[in-house]
Amino acid sequence: MLLHFSEDPTIERFEPHVPPTNPDQAPAVWAIDEAHAPLYWFPRDCPRGTVWANDRDQRRVLAERFLTSSRRLHVTELAWLDRIRDARLFVYRFDAAPFRPWPEAEGQWIATEPVTPVDVKPVGDLIGLHVAAGIELRFVENLWPFWDAVVASGLPFSGVRLGNAAPR
Repeated sequence: MLLHFSEDPTIERFEPHVPPTNPDQAPAVWAIDEAHAPLYWFPRDCPRGTVWANDRDQRRVLAERFLTSSRRLHVTELAWLDRIRDARLFVYRFDAAPFRPWPEAEGQWIATEPVTPVDVKPVGDLIGLHVAAGIELRFVENLWPFWDAVVASGLPFSGVRLGNAAPR
């Protein structure tokens, strides 16, 4: 199964579209695999940077550079704390058959035809999900110093809605 997260629980069919944040992409329906789903345990417009380790050497680098014992670190801005607490997020599940891996990002999948979800369920407490999954969730005043360190780290990472972050 592949997943899609939304604050709208009423979507009956997903149509291919060009993401406004990536206008050079061909129209597609976007989904994420379960291993990378935590990237989307946030309100849609919430800016966040995430970094993780896939092996022992990467875990060492993650621990040293980001002072964490977690295998995954998610960081967003303090200004988003209440919106994360109050968010009502839903997860849609899709059959993986119409999707293919999107080579530009780990765990991302695309379909070029309309897709009907298998089901939709509420996600629940977003902070609690992070805790239960052992993902360190940090809140910082400004996301950019963390993001610069992530990009320089050589570790796998993802940035979502960075354009919504506070100015540098």
